[in-house]
Amino acid sequence: MKRMLVAAACLCLVVAVEAAKIKVKAEPDPGFDFATVRTWAWDADAGDVIMARTQDDDPAALKARIDPLIRKFVGAAMTKKGLALATGGTPDVQLHYYVLVTVNQSGQYMGQFLPAVPYWGLPAFSAGATTSLSVVTRGSLVLDALLPGKPGDRLVVWRGIAESTIKDDDSMKTREARLRDAADGLVLRFPLKKKQ
Repeated sequence: MKRMLVAAACLCLVVAVEAAKIKVKAEPDPGFDFATVRTWAWDADAGDVIMARTQDDDPAALKARIDPLIRKFVGAAMTKKGLALATGGTPDVQLHYYVLVTVNQSGQYMGQFLPAVPYWGLPAFSAGATTSLSVVTRGSLVLDALLPGKPGDRLVVWRGIAESTIKDDDSMKTREARLRDAADGLVLRFPLKKKQ
């Protein structure tokens, strides 16, 4: 009985860790020489929040809560990376973030993965019976590094995307930790030299 309880507790822990994973990917401009980047600054309007869950979503309220956190966590990660915040003059790159909050769903139905004509002679399953349905809120933090210039003419030289699921009942402490991890993961993938 004790072993079963320990196994169940371990399974719950693995499920909780899997649910909190953050997928991070980044793509640099292969023609840009990142060895020239020494300083950075936030764009004039540092970020945008886009929500597409319900008609009652308030992107402005969410931005007011998370904008200072994103600026703090990304700034700390950029300093750790060895890049300095430009205090005067033109920075080498300007950062702009996007926060996207959407609903994602996936479903499966009985017999979905069987061939059209099973080899063992059983008749096909009836179509349309959903046996598994998952609806989750997904959050993405997108971080762009742009070359300074006029707002319409700037070139994005690097884009990083961090994605994770969000629970409505997550505490603010949990959400802050997830934002910090996302910022760290994104900046970690910011290249400091040109790819060969």
